[in-house]
Amino acid sequence: MNIMGDIKSPWLLQAKGVLFLLLGLFSAGLLFAQVPTLKTVVLLGITIWAFCRFYYFLFYVLERYMGRDKRFAGFFDAVKFLLSKPKSRV
Repeated sequence: MNIMGDIKSPWLLQAKGVLFLLLGLFSAGLLFAQVPTLKTVVLLGITIWAFCRFYYFLFYVLERYMGRDKRFAGFFDAVKFLLSKPKSRV
């Protein structure tokens, strides 16, 4: 049995998404509780936005616009592709 295989169950995928959302809200709440300033909220918002855009870049822009014909297996695969020499990118 492969414990690290792809999740195929829609219910489990939705549960995973909800857990990520709850984890993010909880950690943002703890951070704001520790430093309750407008600056903290703004910097946290910018950080979240920037990481979302980076994720979009890795898994959409690189696949669609850099001539890659297959999808990335994950974050490290995408970063490895970015760090590879240009002639091996096709």
